[in-house]
Amino acid sequence: MTDRLTIRRPDDWHVHLRDGAMLDHVAPYTARQFARAIVMPNLSPPVTTASEGAAYRDRIRAAVPADHDFTPLIVAYLTDSSDADEMARGHAAGVFTAAKLYPAHATTGSAHGVTDVANIMGVLERMAEIGMPLLIHGEVTDHDVDIFDREAVFIERTLAPLVTRMPELKIVFEHITTSEAVEFVNSAPANVGATITPQHLHINRNAMLVGGIRPHAYCLPVAKREHHRLAVRAAAVSGSPKFFLGTDSAPHAVHTKEAACGCAGIFNAPYALESYITVFDEEGALDKFEGFASEHGPNFYGLPLNGGTITLERGATVVPDTIGEVVPFHAGETLGWKLV
Repeated sequence: MTDRLTIRRPDDWHVHLRDGAMLDHVAPYTARQFARAIVMPNLSPPVTTASEGAAYRDRIRAAVPADHDFTPLIVAYLTDSSDADEMARGHAAGVFTAAKLYPAHATTGSAHGVTDVANIMGVLERMAEIGMPLLIHGEVTDHDVDIFDREAVFIERTLAPLVTRMPELKIVFEHITTSEAVEFVNSAPANVGATITPQHLHINRNAMLVGGIRPHAYCLPVAKREHHRLAVRAAAVSGSPKFFLGTDSAPHAVHTKEAACGCAGIFNAPYALESYITVFDEEGALDKFEGFASEHGPNFYGLPLNGGTITLERGATVVPDTIGEVVPFHAGETLGWKLV
């Protein structure tokens, strides 16, 4: 049995750091574990221009303790009126690592998102030319589509045709939650990858609904049936370079979660690595953990692997009930691994 594991320093390929006081509160938790992070742009207002991206990057750097070696990777927020030249300028200047497609009204902060992919085809064509990845929140928003089916329907209606039409465009299917998504990514060309969150490895939809409404288990995309969780879990530990770590850590203050219309998002950043490694340990796949956490993401993005290492070892990690005004993932639980 392996009781101690040292891996190359990992990255988080999908995180929400928010802004203002919340940014100051949560950024250190990501920076202490990860060398880099793809930071989501769904602020209010969203990050749509290179100048806004550079300013947000400066705010993130100011929120990270000076002794933490951390690089925020900024993402452009795509709208129906996004400009291809602006995306290209931001990418060439090293401000924008990628661009994010939120279907309008699909999740928190997506009100300004894209109403139809046809509206941004010119932008996507330019991104394909310059090697700028597209990150996708893959859900339809039609009111007649059941929320538990929205990812699968998005694959059929939007993602599969887009991959066929644009074989040169790098696409990251974010925070996948279904067996359909796993099957699609596995069968897609090498330009398609996917991030996987810790919550979608640990919980199914019962966590939200059994014994009462549990708002701190509510995120978007929502957790699905157990067979979907098992499919995503198998993908994560498979060793396939198409799947890599992306926490989708999304903090909200307690009063905005425990409300009549509670916000979607799970704050998993403080114990993300301990949460992930628990799954790989349970699946007998500790030898695959470094690839998932530290290698597949940079290789997909065409970025260098990190120098330095981190070490995890068996031991009790007691997750507090709250961290400031936010309830963390695994609140009140004891995890069996700890970050040294």
